[in-house]
Amino acid sequence: MSQMPQQAAVSKCPSCEEPLEPGDRFCGACGYDLSVVPARPEDSPTLAIHGVVPAPDDVDWPVARDSDGHGHPAPVHAAAELPGTDSGGSPLPPPSPAAPPSAPAVPVAPAGAPATGVRFDRPGEPEEYPLQAPDPRLTAEPAPVPRQAPAPEPAAASRQPAPAAPDAAEKVCVACRAGRVDDDGYCENCGHAQPRERDHMEQESGPIAAVSDRGLRHHRNEDAFSVGCTALPDGAPASVAIVCDGVSSATRPDDASLAASRAAGETLLGALPRGTHPQQAMHDAILAASQAVNALADEPATAREQAPHQNAPACTLVGAVVTAGLLVVGWVGDSRVYWVPADRTTPPARLTEDDSWAAQMVAAGLMNEAEAYADERAHAITGWLGADAYELEPHTASFKPDRPGVVVVCTDGLWNYAESAEEMAEAVPLDAAARPLHGARVLVGHALDGGGHDNVTVALLPFPAPSQGAGSA
Repeated sequence: MSQMPQQAAVSKCPSCEEPLEPGDRFCGACGYDLSVVPARPEDSPTLAIHGVVPAPDDVDWPVARDSDGHGHPAPVHAAAELPGTDSGGSPLPPPSPAAPPSAPAVPVAPAGAPATGVRFDRPGEPEEYPLQAPDPRLTAEPAPVPRQAPAPEPAAASRQPAPAAPDAAEKVCVACRAGRVDDDGYCENCGHAQPRERDHMEQESGPIAAVSDRGLRHHRNEDAFSVGCTALPDGAPASVAIVCDGVSSATRPDDASLAASRAAGETLLGALPRGTHPQQAMHDAILAASQAVNALADEPATAREQAPHQNAPACTLVGAVVTAGLLVVGWVGDSRVYWVPADRTTPPARLTEDDSWAAQMVAAGLMNEAEAYADERAHAITGWLGADAYELEPHTASFKPDRPGVVVVCTDGLWNYAESAEEMAEAVPLDAAARPLHGARVLVGHALDGGGHDNVTVALLPFPAPSQGAGSA
């Protein structure tokens, strides 16, 4: 009959190290079969007595190599002091004496041996690669080509390409003063957005000057002006100034003001030398400006279908003609003309009436001027140039001042900060008649200092027109 496997006498489970009890056949923790554990072999350990282990008599211990034959080994030598042998037992060649540290030399192949080449992938780590034997058809070796050390690379900053200097005819960046301004209005060198041409405009023509500025709040300048000098048939000088303000709620107000100012200015400078009365010439100039603005609304029907929310371009207009003894003004809208005498002891005057809600309230006696212009509807205009205007009513007036002075033609971007004639006279420099461009700059600065909430445009005309102002502009 079969016999049960005899249990090995172990104190811990060989699988989980759990302590065991005598007589256990299986581990109580993991269930390991303890009967498969081999029994420990019986041994008789050798115990050291007084630190010496007696050698058995039946063991034949070999004698140490190179001993004296009495069990005493030879003196110990260092490995470098003994001659070495290769795997066949032949002695190794003696090592060559150490050479002093120097630059690594290229090994020279012995005669008849295949040529070798050296590649330095890393400094100090040459690797040899066998090369093919030279072609016997070659009778002479080519002369070695001397190698020159590479030129030192320039610094990183100097490797950056310098921006090309713009031509004299090209626009120069206002920020870096070096880059050329691209067609999209940005500098090719530093990427700075450039001010648009109409953001700030200045022009001086003979004795008159005009300045227009975008202001501090608007994203573009919707004002425009036209100034020039001519002569009447009798040779008397005449000065002309037209100022237009685009209606912001209309489509393309900047185009409307530009078209109106150009049309009116050209009409006046063409009519006055022919002998047309200045007041009639002003009336005709306003009609020409109206036609120019109306033409901007003549768009294809498809354009209106794609943008049905667009309306007709519109603007206001104010102008002045100064001759030797006559001052003519004309307007449609709320831009104004002021008279400021050279003698500041005499009162100044406002020469135009606004086409606005506030002016109508004052004219009807429903409000005084302070109350009307304090209302939020004060600047709602009732007259303008444009295809959607209710009815065009050009206003013209003639004056004959009895003393010299300066005529101020401006948009509401200026007179909002100098509304009354007295306030405007205080803002006009005393030498404005002699230095009109400087005076116009001062007035624009006055509006900007006040807040610059709107576009600002002003033209200054000395009265009477000096003789040196004759000639075509």
